[in-house]
Amino acid sequence: MYIPKKKANRNEAETRADHIDPRLEYDGWERDSDSRIRREFEITKGRILVGGKRSQRLIADYVLIYKGQKVAVVEAKKEGLSYTEGVRQAKDYAERLQCRFAYATNGHEIYQMDMVDGTEGLVDRYLSPEEMWAKIFDSEPEGTPDFKKVWRERFAEIPFETKGDWQPRYYQENAINNALDAIAEGKQRVLLTLATGTGKTCIAFQTSWKLFQSRWSLTAQKNPDAAKKRPRILFLADRNILANQAFNDFGPFGEDAIVRIEPREIRKKGSVPKNASVFFTIFQTFMSGPEDEHGNKTPYFGEYPADFFDYIIIDECHRGGANDESNWRKILEYFSPAVQLGLTATPKRKDNADTYKYFGEPVYSYTLKEGVNDGFLTPFKVYPIVGTMDEYVYTPGDGVIVHGDPEPGKVYKEGDFNRIITIPAREQKRVHYWMDLFNPKEKTIVFCATQEHAGLVRDYINQYAKQKGWTTNHSYCVRITAHDGKAGENDLAVFCDNEKTIPTVLTTSRKLSTGVDARNVRNIVLMRPCNNMIEFKQIVGRGTRMYDGKDYFTIYDFVKAHHNFADPEWDGEPLPPDDPCDVCGDNPCSCEKEPCELCGFNPCKCPKEPCVECGSEPCVCGKPPCERCGCSPCICEPEACPVCDSIPCICKKKEKVVIQLSDGKTRQIQHISSVMYWFGDKPITAKEFIERLFSDLPKFFENEDQLREIWSDPTTREKLLSSLSEAGYDEEKLEGMKELIDAKDSDVYDVLRYVAYASEAVSRQQRATSAHPSIEVAFADDKQQQFIDFILEKYVEDGVMELSPSKMRSLIELKYNTIGDAVDVFGSPAAIRETFIGFQKYLYE
Repeated sequence: MYIPKKKANRNEAETRADHIDPRLEYDGWERDSDSRIRREFEITKGRILVGGKRSQRLIADYVLIYKGQKVAVVEAKKEGLSYTEGVRQAKDYAERLQCRFAYATNGHEIYQMDMVDGTEGLVDRYLSPEEMWAKIFDSEPEGTPDFKKVWRERFAEIPFETKGDWQPRYYQENAINNALDAIAEGKQRVLLTLATGTGKTCIAFQTSWKLFQSRWSLTAQKNPDAAKKRPRILFLADRNILANQAFNDFGPFGEDAIVRIEPREIRKKGSVPKNASVFFTIFQTFMSGPEDEHGNKTPYFGEYPADFFDYIIIDECHRGGANDESNWRKILEYFSPAVQLGLTATPKRKDNADTYKYFGEPVYSYTLKEGVNDGFLTPFKVYPIVGTMDEYVYTPGDGVIVHGDPEPGKVYKEGDFNRIITIPAREQKRVHYWMDLFNPKEKTIVFCATQEHAGLVRDYINQYAKQKGWTTNHSYCVRITAHDGKAGENDLAVFCDNEKTIPTVLTTSRKLSTGVDARNVRNIVLMRPCNNMIEFKQIVGRGTRMYDGKDYFTIYDFVKAHHNFADPEWDGEPLPPDDPCDVCGDNPCSCEKEPCELCGFNPCKCPKEPCVECGSEPCVCGKPPCERCGCSPCICEPEACPVCDSIPCICKKKEKVVIQLSDGKTRQIQHISSVMYWFGDKPITAKEFIERLFSDLPKFFENEDQLREIWSDPTTREKLLSSLSEAGYDEEKLEGMKELIDAKDSDVYDVLRYVAYASEAVSRQQRATSAHPSIEVAFADDKQQQFIDFILEKYVEDGVMELSPSKMRSLIELKYNTIGDAVDVFGSPAAIRETFIGFQKYLYE
């Protein structure tokens, strides 16, 4: 029998050691290897802040694990508090970790919450591991197949392949478990929706690993007793770079188990590879192949039996793999016996409705805003940039018309530039503007209107970088588009290598919106409109990957793309695909359709007209093979028009207009920018940021006198800054506010006074000069005066962080060489600290 110790005034650590730990052990936890207790379990990293800092992490006091699965969270409070103080946290943590049970306790009272059936209340003990496991499976809906339970247990018994010290993040484990649950239940189509940079390939690897090691296969899917052979797995992508990245990530399977399906190797060996366990290829390879004796194309995927693969992973599946009109769909339908897992970064929208129709609703989703707020993705700044030539009305005499016939009086808008009209000076001015703002050593991707435009911008970037003296390397900026072929792919691979510094800048039109795993991208420049939400999220995703020392990345927005953040589709709920039918009022329309007058069917099933040359439908006329894919008919994806970069071409038939502006007009092109701040779940304008700060500041101090008192003491000042940071007002944002109130050389204290009380800002130099007489009276000793003057000099130069206690040691060593030398001057460490801390209150009197 468990007898709790008498109540005392124990702190949380003592409460856990004296009450909670022994109670969990008594109730059956950690008695064998199947049950484990993870203490101080980190759930999130904390949002990334400037200076390598983070907001507060989410840490669960206890996570209870049975048979490899997290089943319960326990939130502990010291025994002097009520258990109710931990209820909200316990529920939040259990929901994030997908645990069935949550507990809140002060060591004496135990409050149990069932996250599935909603029951909760005080209990005498914790459920044992076996009891929790039984409840999890007993709650399966009626009609759940018996084989689901067997496979769930088998999957749980297989540990993650940790590849060194790798451990899955909480959302990755949720995605893996939910996908495996769907497969265990017998589902054939499974979809995972996770933001770019959150590790979808890693998730695909771990699901494959568990299926492989448990000997799951199509044969054994509904008959676990037949589990003898290991599954054959196919990873299908639409870009070579994605397939290559996955091939490397699946390395733990072993060299003999994985194979890359490539046309060159197939032609060399005369057949597709079959002697492997995990296969990697791209759709284009699978769709290509030789012609038979009748001139019909025989795609390579047809050389495999339809049931050859047990499990197929379709990467970036929103890019057309499930579109009814796509050739890719033929591959997926041919291998329809296989379980197919779709991976996408884009939530359900009108543009990708076919994807969701094919795979069904995602079994797990993790959004961009969740990734940023949890600290697993990098936040970003947005600089909306407005220019005097964002729109243009041609007036005769503006300059020399190089090509075309501009229409006098016509308003040329952003979408027209570099498609039907080009003004080189306008593009050059834009390039110079953002290059004057960015760090020339930071990796940058520039999105341009067309491939031609990307070449023009590349040249302007290289010219300006040389003019500024930043580089003489002609590959400082390179273009990567479909026209750049293999050389472009090589440049991209080098750019993605974080150890390489050249190329530093890439220009592109559409190619780099996906498939770029460059973690150190610090800038994204938008020089073309981006009105498609799916593409916009993909572009933003180029910068969200984390990298050491990367506190944020910057989006320079010339085209008002930042308005996408205000769209309800920005990580919000999907909009309904269509309006209800005007006749029947249903969505989709349920009106009775008229049958075809000829065949009597709806939709019409009349045969199409045969080819006039060969008499067949579809046409089987012999055509020369495509120079790119080697197939006839060509299976290449249609190329975008080099002028409008659209499929199909939307150019006007007349020649594109190119105008060389006169010098006077060129000099008139000006730009202004304003920063946007990431706050909560999306970027907001500086005006919105100030309004929120104004309404929130009373939570931190009651009046200006209290603010001065808090700020004058380094200890309370740091506590205030920490509290502000947790609320979203971190140091980097507050520092940025100085420029907006024209107080760049002032203290953050002045920002708070300005926003809260409309007090005039004072420069750090003015503040130090005004305080000097009072400091001289209070600290009359010459050695104190010299030390204080030294600190004030650093404060004026670098800001209030030089007054932080954490900086004291480095300042002492900078001034006196060693701590010992400083003690010799002052007499004791206490005297040094008293001087460092004591003089600061006079700065803010």
